[in-house]
Amino acid sequence: MAEFNNLYAHGFIRAAAASPKVALADPQANARETIELMRKADKSGAVLAVFPELGLSGYSLDDLHLQEALLASVREAIAKVAAASKSLTPVVIVGAPMMVNGAVHGCAVVIHGGSILGVIPKTYLPNYREYYEKRQFAMAADATVDAVLLDGTNVPFGTDLLFDASDVPGFVLGVEICEDFWAPVPPSTYAAMAGATVIANISASNITIGKAAEREMYCISQSARSACGYIYSAAGYGESTTDVAWDGQAAMFELGAKIAESPRFATESALLTADIDVERIVQERARNSTFRDCARNHRFFLRKRRRISFTAAPERDAALPLARKIDRYPFVPDDPAKLDQDCFEAYNIQVQGLRRRLEATGIKRAVIGVSGGLDSTQALIVATRAFDVMGRKRSDIIGVTMPGFATTEGTKSNAQALMKELGVDAREVDIKPMANQMLADLTHPFAEGKKVYDVTFENVQAGLRTDYLFRLANKEGGLVVGTGDLSELALGWATYGVGDHMSHYNVNAGMAKTLVQHMIRWAAASGHYSAGAAKVLTAILNQEISPELVPAGADGKIQSTEGTIGPYNLHDFFLAHTIRAGAAPSKIAFLAQAAWSDIKSGDWPPNVAAKDRVAYDLPTIIKWLEVFAKRFFVTSQFKRSAVPNGPKLTSAALSPRGDWRMPSDSSGAPWLEDIARLKTWAGIK
Repeated sequence: MAEFNNLYAHGFIRAAAASPKVALADPQANARETIELMRKADKSGAVLAVFPELGLSGYSLDDLHLQEALLASVREAIAKVAAASKSLTPVVIVGAPMMVNGAVHGCAVVIHGGSILGVIPKTYLPNYREYYEKRQFAMAADATVDAVLLDGTNVPFGTDLLFDASDVPGFVLGVEICEDFWAPVPPSTYAAMAGATVIANISASNITIGKAAEREMYCISQSARSACGYIYSAAGYGESTTDVAWDGQAAMFELGAKIAESPRFATESALLTADIDVERIVQERARNSTFRDCARNHRFFLRKRRRISFTAAPERDAALPLARKIDRYPFVPDDPAKLDQDCFEAYNIQVQGLRRRLEATGIKRAVIGVSGGLDSTQALIVATRAFDVMGRKRSDIIGVTMPGFATTEGTKSNAQALMKELGVDAREVDIKPMANQMLADLTHPFAEGKKVYDVTFENVQAGLRTDYLFRLANKEGGLVVGTGDLSELALGWATYGVGDHMSHYNVNAGMAKTLVQHMIRWAAASGHYSAGAAKVLTAILNQEISPELVPAGADGKIQSTEGTIGPYNLHDFFLAHTIRAGAAPSKIAFLAQAAWSDIKSGDWPPNVAAKDRVAYDLPTIIKWLEVFAKRFFVTSQFKRSAVPNGPKLTSAALSPRGDWRMPSDSSGAPWLEDIARLKTWAGIK
């Protein structure tokens, strides 16, 4: 196995975006500053360093760009940068004005390993507001050559160039320049469809109020629509402020999300580094048939692309941890406003889904098993809201608590109190007599007084509860509302068939366990429920997650779900990176280590209690990752192949009719073999 603690072993690249302090009309000084930042990028482990538009001359020179003395000095500066790059790892993109066949072009010069790989001219020249580039510069379309003599060598020239790192799978570089991405169809759109996974934009966009947000919007949009990593580097301090100013904005984006941004308005040179997941980008394109279809429809513009291969040769033997934030909770945003929005949308999706199903079927009543736990609580409050918006009586919801051999007084009383506060038709059925009869019919040891609490003992209770709900629904003309969540579906943590696996409609099918508690807290504060109901909801949040099927031990501890199958914190993390990104277990472990190894690093979602702020070391992560892989890939798909309808909430969904399709009897060998190699590397038996 490649060095586990090195990001290049897991499909990432480290990139740098530079905003050097500019020396106007002094290419030699700018070359020195560029080289210094290149060296810093190299020391950081980066394989790509992006500099601003016309950075070797300065952007705001106006007619000075037409002066031969300046252009000659720029050519010397390019040669110096190229020479300095010989001993450095990063492929470097610098901005420079260049005379090409009788016209001056604003260019991106791509340099690596002492050589100039190619030169890309600017496609679109702004000639409005404060920009009048057409006075000095020619457009890319004006060029009549496809190579230029530079530093004694014929170098490829044109907007059709892509740069392919032969030793870094998935890393293909495309370049565009400033105004290009303000165009209705940016050149990077074609570059991405032709195979570029990372786009660099070398820019000299000046700053006005609100413009930084506008640039960010374009970067986010382009990285999302073109399914790529997008690096933006803008000119900063030192440019002329005769009529405008400059903020030196540098930022990086991946598949529609900002992953890093530098401080703006710095008065000294700055270098931003961050890691781009090119493997994830490749995976996303493999899943996105529309991306491929669009590329096919525009293949005429893509066929003429020239791909220039280079060897990036990043350091792989030494540890190189990630230099980007990895969310602990993929399903729970850290930002309070975003979390509030997600809860609002998820709640209303659930409400709308149940309402539509009730209206479509003409069924007047709903039946829910209410345990006093998180999942059934969420399903119940969704059902009451659905009945509210339909103008129906809450008393047409039948909530049933069904105490068994291990039901605690706490959960039972919470269930009863919640149903009372919500005004539903609250009922109680003691399933122990029915369970005793079935266990006796099965000649189970428990029926003979033995403390045997095996899977049969548990599933007899779970099955009887669901069976009762279905028969009650038959009698009352109701629809059984399911309570099982997305995390349980992933792990197969459900009693198959006539058990908690089944219902008429499952409102929680798309909701991860780690989100449920935030949903309940959000609902309690929504104003849709009484103060008394909100108080009970808060009490439910403080309980241990438990199926309550096995009696407490001699120590008084109740059955713990997470004690058996592992923490949902990790399982939801594993699930998101498995089905959203198709990541291998070793990569997921690497990401989990970055997200969960240190309590103090990174952000936590709002309202996560101090006691719940935990860390997991690598052996613990690997232990539960193996459990996840076995349950997800080997033992549980047959349950997911036969689940009831339920609303999708996020891009991670497991419906066999939509997002996740796999054979129920496939092998998990590739995933388990990857984990076995990881365990060997980590010295875990």
